[in-house]
Amino acid sequence: MLRIAFALLWAALTALVSVPALAQSTPDRSATGGAQTLDDILARQQQLQLDDGFRRNNVGNPDQAAATTDQLGTLGGVSDSEVWRALRYDTADVRVSAGGDVASVLIQDGGMRWLMFRDGPLRSYGGWLLIGTLGALVVFYLLRGRIGVDGESTGKTVTRFKAIERFAHWMLAGSFILLGVTGLFTLFGRVGIIPLLGHEANSVLLIGGKWIHNNVSWAFMLALLMVFFMWVGHNIPSRGDIVWIKQFGGIIGKNHPPAKKFNAGQKVIFWSVILFGGSIAISGVSLLFPYELPLFAKTFAFLNTTGVPELVGLGTLPTSLAPQEEMQLAQLWHAIVAFVLMAIVIAHIYIGSVGMEGAYDAMGSGEVDEAWAHQHHSIWLEEEKSKAAARHAAE
Repeated sequence: MLRIAFALLWAALTALVSVPALAQSTPDRSATGGAQTLDDILARQQQLQLDDGFRRNNVGNPDQAAATTDQLGTLGGVSDSEVWRALRYDTADVRVSAGGDVASVLIQDGGMRWLMFRDGPLRSYGGWLLIGTLGALVVFYLLRGRIGVDGESTGKTVTRFKAIERFAHWMLAGSFILLGVTGLFTLFGRVGIIPLLGHEANSVLLIGGKWIHNNVSWAFMLALLMVFFMWVGHNIPSRGDIVWIKQFGGIIGKNHPPAKKFNAGQKVIFWSVILFGGSIAISGVSLLFPYELPLFAKTFAFLNTTGVPELVGLGTLPTSLAPQEEMQLAQLWHAIVAFVLMAIVIAHIYIGSVGMEGAYDAMGSGEVDEAWAHQHHSIWLEEEKSKAAARHAAE
């Protein structure tokens, strides 16, 4: 009898202990209001892709709410958690008296993703790109040295660039340097300026830098247009560029391939400045006039039609973006493209200064020695001589 009683007691205890285990089994999320599982939490902590449709779509149905005249009717058919999910995923029917679509977004968690990318990969990879470019140029200079002019100078000069061309170039260069420096202040102020100079200095630099950045940008865009219209005809790719590329433009080795007014390397610089600079300008205007010029929703929609995002493993890009997300993406794109262009411009500055003898004269005085012109732009030199001879004959 005692054994039977003990067996019944043991069975009862076993059943009681097993109840929590059954409760911890993975239920259907619809029965738990979209509660997350431990696997979901761990995946999110590891920054893995997580399908949050079970939460995004579980926002209740306000149309099924009880009448407000009934008891507890104001609770309706939507729970507090469902309301907050609808607000978070921007699916709630929010109505505002002023501010439009911007004010109707009450929760926008994309801001944290923007901040983490800005303070993480953007700052790290962008900074190392600039440092790596400078380091590579130093190593190249130590190995190659300065590219000199073969033979003696002739003492005869030819006009390389007119005054208006040099003005546009220096306005573009000067404005871009100011924009780059002030942009770096904004991105690296917390980690670079504050530890060295303090909060007050950082505040002064950022306030002044913001004013410079916003206003000098117009000079940059004007100069970009001037440079494009003045030089686009000289920067159309040609067959001669292939020869220049095969011989590395004389930068590596001692061959000096013939070139017109702009060689293949300069054409790469030109189109990089035009395309990247134009992209920076467009995204910059979007940032100067917040929420007035959304760029990415329509761009993503177009890219989705091409199938490129899926080919590279990005899936379908979102085409419904909150106004704040548009601004966050514009700022990130603005900075990413600016870093790429800064690296290219640093290499251009190197070639135009310490890297090549006589290169600075082209944009300094506008006059270059014929020996330099023959070595680097022989086709252009012959064209200029022919034009001069024709003018002289006409006189």
